Amino acid sequence: MMKTFNTVDGQIEEIATAVPGSWISLTDPSDAELATVSAHYDVELADLRASLDDEERSRVDVEDDYTMIVVDIPTVENRGGRDWYETIPLSIIVTGDIIVTVCSVDTPVLHPFMEGKIRNFNTFMKSRFILQILYRNAQMYLRYLRTVDRESDKLELRLYHAMQNREIIMLMELSKTLVYFATSLKSNEIVLEKLTNLERIKQYPDDEDLLGDVIVENKQAIEMASIYSGVLQGMMDAFGSIVSNNVNNVMRIFTIISIVISIPTLIFSAYGMNLSGGSLFFQGNVWGFLVIIAISLAAAGVAAWVLTKSRIFR
Repeated sequence: MMKTFNTVDGQIEEIATAVPGSWISLTDPSDAELATVSAHYDVELADLRASLDDEERSRVDVEDDYTMIVVDIPTVENRGGRDWYETIPLSIIVTGDIIVTVCSVDTPVLHPFMEGKIRNFNTFMKSRFILQILYRNAQMYLRYLRTVDRESDKLELRLYHAMQNREIIMLMELSKTLVYFATSLKSNEIVLEKLTNLERIKQYPDDEDLLGDVIVENKQAIEMASIYSGVLQGMMDAFGSIVSNNVNNVMRIFTIISIVISIPTLIFSAYGMNLSGGSLFFQGNVWGFLVIIAISLAAAGVAAWVLTKSRIFR
């Protein structure tokens, strides 16, 4: 899908045809849309398709007629009824007349720009637009990192009583998310460092402060991802032992029950044996049968008490 936007009297508007200073947003574009942009603005088709590859790395490429910036952005994927977080590439291509963004999904990173919710946003101020996208991207990472932290807190409460692997698997998914985030953020940091020395894109007076803010936000996201990753790894190690211990406690209870039940079984088996003289004990005596039951229950109770107090079953 291709949309074209332009700033008119300080307001963002969607327009039918691009004019100098416009922004073209390509979201999961068709081959025809890519070919149109490539032909009209002399952008290599391979560069337009670069961000459609999930494995594309973050980088800055300076060509003769345009500059391409590829960064990783966070995205949400629904699997099994739950939201999981991954990273995908977003490319920003700056030509002499326009700016083009290409992404394989409809990313919330760009929504505020389309809706006119970003202050001091103008499509023709290309360098500021790039930095505003990168600043918004860093904020999205921070938001999702806080969400991951809240999810891990919920899992922590459930793991104390867990006896299955589901919670551990969910922790592994969160840990994998943090690894993706940390890797992508570090790649974006390299892009930011290159942008500080890129003279081709015109700098506006306030851009230096904005670039500093972007770098700070990105570093903060890297630190948060690193801290949360360490915490999750510790939780996985600790709660792996907790799950194993919970299973052992259940097995201990079942073992005690099995031993206690076996005692009355042995007694009644002996009572019911037929020898040459008939039943071994209390043959034909109702009271004798009741005595056997009492003895069985007493023996089972004593065994249960002894086993629960024994160190072997602790």
